[in-house]
Amino acid sequence: MSPSALRPAVPLMVLIIAGCAIAALGNGVRTSFGLFTLPMSADLGLTREGWGMAMAIQNLAWGIAQPFAGAFADRVGTGRTIALGGAVYALGVLLMAFSPDASVLIVTAGIITGLGIAICSFSVVMAAFGRSVPAEKRSLIFGVATAASSFGQFIFAPISQGFINSFGWQSALIWLGALLLLIIPLSFALRGRAETQEGQADLPFMEAIAKAWGHGSYRLLVIGFFVCGFHLAFINVHMPAYLVQCGLTPEVGSWAIAVIGLFNIVGSLLAGYLGGRLPKQLMLASIYFLRAVAIALFMLFPVTEVSALVFAAAMGLMWLSTVPLTAGLVSLFFGARYMGMLYGIAFFSHQLGSFMGVWLGGVVFDLTGHYDLVWYLGIMLGLASAAIHLPINERSVPNFSLKAA
Repeated sequence: MSPSALRPAVPLMVLIIAGCAIAALGNGVRTSFGLFTLPMSADLGLTREGWGMAMAIQNLAWGIAQPFAGAFADRVGTGRTIALGGAVYALGVLLMAFSPDASVLIVTAGIITGLGIAICSFSVVMAAFGRSVPAEKRSLIFGVATAASSFGQFIFAPISQGFINSFGWQSALIWLGALLLLIIPLSFALRGRAETQEGQADLPFMEAIAKAWGHGSYRLLVIGFFVCGFHLAFINVHMPAYLVQCGLTPEVGSWAIAVIGLFNIVGSLLAGYLGGRLPKQLMLASIYFLRAVAIALFMLFPVTEVSALVFAAAMGLMWLSTVPLTAGLVSLFFGARYMGMLYGIAFFSHQLGSFMGVWLGGVVFDLTGHYDLVWYLGIMLGLASAAIHLPINERSVPNFSLKAA
């Protein structure tokens, strides 16, 4: 890579701190939406499927937009992309506070908020890190960024629940939307874009995707990432309500989400560190297998405050630990030039899984009065994803961006 491609517009430490702050803000607000399930459903007369559909559309919009947001950042610059995304994200959350029914929530909480999340997501932040950080340290820095997003989940869960308890859900959303505007000034530190290496072609969007999809290990990685999204979105949106159904208080749900974020700080940093030393595909297979085991044990024993927090801690260790490993494999396969776009494709699969997890959770609850079928499906998908990751070959794709002669 040319020297300019590795030279950030600001000192590297400033870039990393700003990127981590953006990841914490964006993920912290998003992961607190599950705490609004019960109060908004009660006040607006929503079915669980109606609320779940809005959240599912949010994840789908995020997933569809992510590859284009990554490509846009690769072309015109990360800072401008994230600033735009922060503004759209804040607008979506503010409009969400004034949405009177499920159909409007699909537009505000679903489409607008989902687009905003995509454009300023930590996927775009990691693209900035990928072009600025030496290759041998990328897995670790991806882990740091993922840990920062989890720290946002840890601090925003009790903050959001406190806002709801003190001011009501509508004012809580207004406060969260205002806090998201901080992303705009923070984005200044991430300005810049990836440069084409000497001797490489600047491939069009669809041609780059087609060449990447021809790589079998990338296909397996993309398919397996679907399961990560299914697990995260279902648990994040529906577990607080599930715990209330089991006789626990809403505060236990908020602390469960916070504990997931706290323990994922450790899990993400550990995954980032080990990802530079152990085979990433084997680590991913182990994470998905252990998720299936954790869910099975959670379903096997009675749900209590202790078991809920223990399960949250166990899942937290594996929550976003897949991200630095998946991003590290994408960067290894194809280099930093197309990182934003090609990780965005993998993340689209993740968000399809998120859509299914959130939507099925609502549908199954309305049909059966409980979530058990979705928990069991999560176990089976975890085992399947573990198997899918085993054949992945951890090596770079030669001459990926060179046009055929």
